[in-house]
This record gives sequence, C-alpha cells and structure tokens, in this order.
Amino acid sequence: MVSALGMTAVLGGCGSTGSSDTTLRLVAADYGDSAANSSKKYWDALVKEYESKHAGVKIDVSVYSWNDVDAKVKDMVAAGHAPDLAQIGAYADYAAAGKLYPASDLLSIRTQADFLSQLSDAGQWNHTQYGIPFGGSTRVLFYNKTLFAKAGITSPPTTWDELAADAKALKDKGVKYPMGLPLGPEEAQAETMQWMLSGASGGTGYTDDIGTYTIDSAQNVDTFTWLKDDLVGKGLTGPVAPGKLNRADAFAAFADGQVGMLNGHPTLIQQADKKGVQFGMVPMPGRTGKARASMGVADWMMAFKQNGHAAQIGDFLNFVYTEKNVLDFSRQYGLLPVTGSASNAMSESDSAPDKALHPFLEQLPTSELYPVGKTSWAAVSAAVKQNIGKAVAPDGSPAAVLSRLQATATAADSSSKS
Repeated sequence: MVSALGMTAVLGGCGSTGSSDTTLRLVAADYGDSAANSSKKYWDALVKEYESKHAGVKIDVSVYSWNDVDAKVKDMVAAGHAPDLAQIGAYADYAAAGKLYPASDLLSIRTQADFLSQLSDAGQWNHTQYGIPFGGSTRVLFYNKTLFAKAGITSPPTTWDELAADAKALKDKGVKYPMGLPLGPEEAQAETMQWMLSGASGGTGYTDDIGTYTIDSAQNVDTFTWLKDDLVGKGLTGPVAPGKLNRADAFAAFADGQVGMLNGHPTLIQQADKKGVQFGMVPMPGRTGKARASMGVADWMMAFKQNGHAAQIGDFLNFVYTEKNVLDFSRQYGLLPVTGSASNAMSESDSAPDKALHPFLEQLPTSELYPVGKTSWAAVSAAVKQNIGKAVAPDGSPAAVLSRLQATATAADSSSKS
C-alpha cells in the first residue's frame, strides 16, 4: 500500500470541501450489543464534531446490524443508489466491478502511511488498495486459571504436545470441554486458519505468499491429522462434535466455566469477566513452539465512485482516521486500532481497558488475514464453514476433505478471473 502513496494527495488533508451543499451518505455496521452502546452513538458524535468545522458538508449515517449491513449495501448498489461510503465486511467484489475509489485517490499521504502495513496490504485488489481497514482483531489462547489449578497445571501450553497433555489433565478432572474446538458453520473459517498458521514448518494458512490457495498443503494435512488423532480422537474437545460446535456456543461455555482452553478474540474478555471467570491469555501454541503468526481480522471502509465527491470523502476520512478518533472507536468496542499511531498509544497505555487488549495488540504485527482481496474468498469461506468439521470426524479423512476444499477454491479462483 505504501508504494501507492501520494498519487492525489491534494484531495485529502487540505481542509477544503469544494461544494457548499454536499451530503455524504455513509452506511456502517453496528459493533454494539444494545441501544446503549450502538455504533450510531459513536458516529453521531464524530459527525457532529466534523460538521461543526465543515459548514458545507453533511454526513448522513445509517447504522445496521452485522446481520443486515452487507446485504443493505449490496441492494443499494444493485439498485443504482450506492452510498458514498460503506463500512462493512468485504470490499473485493465492488473493487473488481470498478465501483470503488482507490485509497490513494482519497487519503492524505500521512493517513495512508499510518495504516498498519499488513492491514493495508490486505485491502488490495489487483495490487491497488481499495479496502481501508476499520477495526482489527487477532486471536489468542484463553485458559481457565481455576480449572488449570484443579488439574495441577502450573503454566499454559507453548506447544501442541503440551496443549494435548494439559487437555488430558483437564479431562481427567471432569472438565466438559478440555480444549474447545469450534469448527461449526458459524465461524469455522477462523478457527481453521488459526490452526493452519500454527502448524508444522511455519504453517501455510489458506494461501501462499503470492496468493495461490494452499488449503491441501502437506502442513495443513498434518495439522488436521493431529487435531483428529491427538485431540478429537482422544475425547479432549468435549461432548459436541467440533463440526457441530459454533463459536458463540464455545464462548458461552467458556464464560460458564466449562472450557479449559479456547482460541478467542477480545469480546471473550467481556463475556468471561461478566461471569467472574479467572482466565489468562497467551499466544497460540505452535506445533513445536510459538505459532508463526496469529490470525488477524479487519473490517473495511470503502468509497463508491457513483456520486463523485472524492475530495469531500477524502477530507472526512482523514478526520475519521486521526489518532484520537481511531482510539475512541477501538476503546468503545474492544477492537484493535488499525493505525500505527493509535496502536502505539494503546500499547503504551496502562489503563485497564487498554491493558486488556495488549496480548492481542502484540500479535497484530505478525498476524495474517483472510485472503479478502480475492473475489473467490466468499465462496471458499462458505465451503470451509460447511465442510471442515468433517476432517476431524471419527470417519473423516483430513487429506480428502482438504483436497476437496482445494478443488473448490481453485475452481472459484478461476471463475472469478474469467
């Protein structure tokens, strides 16, 4: 992303908005879990401050739940009424259809340079950044300190062998889910990627360095063979088959004190705290040591070209991505900042909310994201959600399941390029 800086810097950061009666329409996702902390409150306050300094520009914000927001934007675009800005889960299809402004047409050099490089890289389609990161997260291994103490475990695991041994000790003490393994259809693509990245020889994830799908790599087959034989096959993942266990149910079970270990993101902190669970957080163990990378996730801001307004959009986004506003959003919703300045500020802060996010923040520089810049990813992710649980089933074959998923991914990738 940084190599594309400066193409049209005059559009952003100059403070001029041109027209005296411009209205920008922004559709955004709701990160809150109630009316009291709805994202609408965040946007209302931010827009009020911006409009007070830019009399000729109005920002009309519509906030929808994550269940609805992507479909809302899709319908608006299909009807020929694209919003000026959308803050949603995916950008690649719109970029491939030529509907989005490149980030370099909107943002100042300073704003572009402040984004964490792996996030801005993930925002690229066809080597140009269209997706602007908005809110990030990583995964760490949560463990229940009370259950660990009862099982005589004195420290959290740092390798898969230690994790398996700890899970057996927890099982022997009657823990319902020694190691939670949610490979159910809700969010199996996330759990899958976390295990792939921690596999043997550094793990390969879903793609290689040049973006080719590597789902059935030898490392990934080894990973799921180990999960099947050494965890699931030995009864160390609990009474619900991993392919039937959804992430939300696994998180709820952890908060109820029924899970010894579980990969989780920052929202699990709040759930566990509310129930009084004593827990610790450590980097995900790897096959023989610390995992090469954590799984990173980002949501995306994008700007549609249909209505023009590039200068006004850029000026507003430069305001949205100031250190103060990025920190405010991250702190309100327990997410990681997507800019270097805000990340540094959070990592240097000793306040309780910031300190709770430090374990996740430490994983961000080496995190790897889904291949969201590929228009085939939606189809591949859906296939993983529906099928990966079969790889660790008693009658399942990791090699066969991963081979079928690889074939699906290859076909989807070829179709998206034709």
